[in-house]
Amino acid sequence: MDPSRKRRIRLGVALCAAVLLAGALMYTSFGASTKTESPSKLLTSAEPGRSYEVTGKVVDGSIKREGTRLRFAIRDRDGTAQIPVVYTGTVPDPFREGREVIVSGKVENGVLIGERDSLVTKCPSKFTKAPAKS
Repeated sequence: MDPSRKRRIRLGVALCAAVLLAGALMYTSFGASTKTESPSKLLTSAEPGRSYEVTGKVVDGSIKREGTRLRFAIRDRDGTAQIPVVYTGTVPDPFREGREVIVSGKVENGVLIGERDSLVTKCPSKFTKAPAKS
C-alpha cells in the first residue's frame, strides 16, 4: 500500500474518532442536566414519590439544627412562596440565611425531604447591583 494513502486513511480515522468523541461529550454535557423547580411551583404541582431539584433562597430565621438533621425553608428568588426542607448530610461552608441554594429531594406532606449530601450553595453573583449606600 502506498505510504501517502496510509496517512490519509489514518487521518480520516482519527478525524472520525475526534468527531464521535466531541459528539459524546456534548450529549453528556447537555443531556445530563436536570430542570430545577421553584418552591412556588413545587407547592402547587409536586407529585408524590417523584424526586425534584429545587432552587431558591434560604429564608431568614428558618435554620434549625436537630442532631444530624438540618431544618430550613427556601423561598422563591423574587417572591414569598416558601417550602420547608429537612436535610441530612454535608452542609457547604457558605450555607447561611439569604444564600441561594439547590437541594434535591421528594415532597412529603408539603415538606421537601432532602436527599443526603445533595445541598449545593450557589455563589452570589458579582454582577448584581450593589445596595445603595446611605
